[in-house]
Amino acid sequence: MNSKYLTLSGRIKQEISEIKTCIDRAKKAWNRAKESSDPLYLDSVALNLHDFYGGLERVFELIAENIDEVKPAGGNWHQELLRQMATEIPKIRPAVISQELKQKLDEYRAFRHIVRNVYAHNFKAERIEKLVENIDELIKATEEELLNFCNFLEET
Repeated sequence: MNSKYLTLSGRIKQEISEIKTCIDRAKKAWNRAKESSDPLYLDSVALNLHDFYGGLERVFELIAENIDEVKPAGGNWHQELLRQMATEIPKIRPAVISQELKQKLDEYRAFRHIVRNVYAHNFKAERIEKLVENIDELIKATEEELLNFCNFLEET
C-alpha cells in the first residue's frame, strides 16, 4: 500500500466531513432567511455555499498535486481543475467525479465566484434558493463518488 495514497484518502474523508458541516449551516441559515425575511441570513447561506465548493476544490487540488502531478494554471484554472477531476487519466487514475456531477458542481463554482466578487447585499435569493434546494442530492452524489475514489486510493 502506498502511504501517500492512504494519507490523501484520509484527507479527502476529513474534507467531506467539513463540507457536510458547511451544507448543514447553509440549510439552517436558509430556513432562518425564509422565516424572518432578514436578508442578512442570505449572507450566511452564501458564505457556507462558498465554503462548500471551496472544500471540494481543496480536495481536487490535493488530487491534482499528489496524484496527477499537474495543477491547472491561468485565469480559468478553477474551471480546468473541475474538468480535470472529471477526466480519467490512463494508467494513473480513474475520473474522480462523473461528467454529470461536474456539470452540477460547476453551478456552485460559478456561485462561489459571485460571492467573491459581488457585494453581499446584491445576492439574489432566487439563485441561492435553487442551490440550497439541490444541495442534498448533490452532496450525496459527491460523497459517494469521492468515497469511491478513496477506495481506489486505498487499493492502489
